[in-house]
Amino acid sequence: MKLKKLTVYCLALFCASSSLYAQSGEEVQKKRSGNPIFPGWYADPEGVVLDGKFWIYPTYSAPYGEQTFMDAYSSPDLVHWTKHPRVLSKENIPWLRRALWAPAVIEANDRYYLFFGGNDIQNNSEIGGIGVAVADNPAGPFKDVLGKPLIDKIVNGAQPIDQFVFRDDDGTYYMYYGGWGHCNIVKLSPDLLGVVPFDDGTVYKEVTPQDYVEGPFMLKRNGKYYFMWSEGGWGSPDYRVAYAIADSPFGPFRREGIILQQDADVATGAGHHSVVRGKGKDEWYIIYHRRPLGETAANSRATCIDRMYFDKKGKIKPVRMTFEGVKATQTPLD
Repeated sequence: MKLKKLTVYCLALFCASSSLYAQSGEEVQKKRSGNPIFPGWYADPEGVVLDGKFWIYPTYSAPYGEQTFMDAYSSPDLVHWTKHPRVLSKENIPWLRRALWAPAVIEANDRYYLFFGGNDIQNNSEIGGIGVAVADNPAGPFKDVLGKPLIDKIVNGAQPIDQFVFRDDDGTYYMYYGGWGHCNIVKLSPDLLGVVPFDDGTVYKEVTPQDYVEGPFMLKRNGKYYFMWSEGGWGSPDYRVAYAIADSPFGPFRREGIILQQDADVATGAGHHSVVRGKGKDEWYIIYHRRPLGETAANSRATCIDRMYFDKKGKIKPVRMTFEGVKATQTPLD
């Protein structure tokens, strides 16, 4: 009888230890985001800090006719993510038919603005282009505020898609945008609902750097403007990210080199990114989409995150793609 009781006790102890080990393993795993950071096919991720949380607004990666809504994800630490379904959808955009792409989100005027591309226009007789939706909460629902696109024409050869809104230190809001190998910059009105002329009277300025294709992004660090973009074809393995450094938001943007590209051991088609800061000094993260190894369909794109570093000269170091992702962090204080 004593032997039987001892056996039962040992078995119970083993089970408890195994359970504790499994829980510990789960906790260890939760200390990193993993890549992809959330399930599903999502591309063109816009990372931004809003209300003390990290947010990601991606494109739903599917055939154009199915791209009629956008989900969002929020996290307190870049590791644990909460899904917010359909923060923007077709029923709240009266002119949208299809191809709801590449959100750009910013907080201003005590509201949240979501700029988006819609309808994939091929000429100036079609209805579509870059629209803007507004909400009182970063989780939406966002609603188109103009009833028409903000930019609805092809100017300087730039298809009106892939917009990014940048607030400079003086409070001026600029929007970089453009596909088909051309990039324009425009100045937004204070309410972010219109485009206003520059001091020289022009409205659109082309700032296209060498090898630019689409997906512009701008960040400012130590007084320098880091302009970033995607090269190659979005459906091909060689999709990649390059950058330039300038002293002005208007450039000139001279190409420095590639910082993100396919890795035969990890993934292909890495591109259309954004960048967010963490709480630490010079703590940067690049959020991007990539195509898992073995996947060949153009829309098989997953959202990932990895660290991004600068060298002592202020150049961006090539990003190493990982499966582990990043450790937990906090949002910046400023």
